[in-house]
Amino acid sequence: MKNIQLEQLTITAESSRPKGGDFVLSGPSVTVNLPVAPKRYLYHGWQSWTLTAWLETSRRAPIMRPSIMHPMQTDPVYIHDKRPNGAWYGAVEMENGQIIFIGALGLESHVALDGNALKGWYETGNDEWFVATGDESEVMARYAELLGERFGKGRLRKLYRVWCSWYSLYTEIYEEQLLKILNDLGSIGGAQGLPFEVFQIDDGWQKGIGDWEPNAKFPSGMDRMAAQIKAAGRTPGLWLAPLLVVPSSSVYRDHRNWLLHDAKGRLVSAGFNWSEQLYALDTTHPEALDWLAALMRKVRAWGYDYAKLDFLYAGALAGKRYNGMPRETAYRHGLKVIRTALGEAYFLTCGAPILPSLGLCDGMRIGPDVSNYWENPRDRDLLVNFAAPGTRNAIRTTLNRLWLQPLVHTDPDVVYFRSRQNALTPEQKTLLQDLAQVAGFKATSDVPAWLTEAERVALHEYLETSPQMKKTGKYKHQIGEREVDFSPFIGMPPLPGFPKNIWGALIGELANVPALMKIYDASYRRTLRKALEKNPV
Repeated sequence: MKNIQLEQLTITAESSRPKGGDFVLSGPSVTVNLPVAPKRYLYHGWQSWTLTAWLETSRRAPIMRPSIMHPMQTDPVYIHDKRPNGAWYGAVEMENGQIIFIGALGLESHVALDGNALKGWYETGNDEWFVATGDESEVMARYAELLGERFGKGRLRKLYRVWCSWYSLYTEIYEEQLLKILNDLGSIGGAQGLPFEVFQIDDGWQKGIGDWEPNAKFPSGMDRMAAQIKAAGRTPGLWLAPLLVVPSSSVYRDHRNWLLHDAKGRLVSAGFNWSEQLYALDTTHPEALDWLAALMRKVRAWGYDYAKLDFLYAGALAGKRYNGMPRETAYRHGLKVIRTALGEAYFLTCGAPILPSLGLCDGMRIGPDVSNYWENPRDRDLLVNFAAPGTRNAIRTTLNRLWLQPLVHTDPDVVYFRSRQNALTPEQKTLLQDLAQVAGFKATSDVPAWLTEAERVALHEYLETSPQMKKTGKYKHQIGEREVDFSPFIGMPPLPGFPKNIWGALIGELANVPALMKIYDASYRRTLRKALEKNPV
């Protein structure tokens, strides 16, 4: 190891080479000793939904509740690290507003602020690091350029405008209902039609997680649905979570050896959802890879040219794999198989580890799910969970990841125009719409029958117009003639006091009980069905 000087910084690494006014370093670890204590730390979350934000150095990233959700909302390997830390890169902001930055150029890497030093390390092996100082936007642009050279870029082409079933109907979708919505969207080129190029069917069509065949709600089959969508002049899109397996699936029953295990032979938890324990596919097992490739080819044969693959973090969880490959390398190995099998289909990743996905997908969700409410006080104050669905959570993390735009289409999730079944204020809806304009990815789940005439006209205009965009400040953007300042909405709330913390701990422990989660899920589904009965499509 040797010491290198960059301005007032002393950097320790095995070797270095200059890159403009910056350095590219090599070594299993790197240390940047800071001249003075920094003001804030840039915490970068591991996957799409994980919190990414500037935090005061005295405030560590929260240990979110419940712990049963840790595998599907954060990186479980580092959840209990008490230092300010994050996946692949980290930065500190100094008193003059400039940042000091460390970013890995390889996988299985992490960065932490340890006292007055920024430290980066690789979990296995030895690779390169980018170290820079200066304006945040300029530093991140230089980092993106290096990542593009290392991992590649998405096939950057014209963005689709997407109608997606999830944020209105959730899993309560069925064939006749979706065909009515498809018809109600109108002709894509007509004066009254809503110009969505993609009609994407989300969760709820499949027999189960791991059993990717149409259920009884789609009696004509998914190929017939795709044909109907194409006949309407739109691109068929389909949601899947191919790296997850649940105990009720045939894959679990017949191919347990395809699943990720720990060193003691136990299955690795991938979280809890759909009222079931989640497990992860081992993306290095040859038979599992053959199954994955065959599944993607089947989706293409059905006629789907747009694939939204979700909960992809499962492929990168820590565990013992068939061939011993490191976890993020193994995930990327599986993603290459998926990419090849999908051919020319548009590939959108979600719940995806960020760096290992680059160069293999066309679009990437870069924040948690939005919702038809601003934020949930339970998640904010009791569970301190900022990866949970919520419009403010989505805005905060998405804004801090827009630097990825040169590498991949950045998906901020859907926008809302409807007032029915929606608790967002007009101002909050506009803020979300502005975020999508800045991100360059336009999608909605608004059911046409739920839109007033004025809302339909506004949605049509939004989809058809492309105002000029210019970044004018850290969180400020010029959108056409308007300046939009997101700054008031990206800060972190104060940490909960003693009473709220106790209540939150209790609620978190209750939520860790699968039987109680199943009761909660069943109650939610009943509430959703009643709401849809009152608001037919």
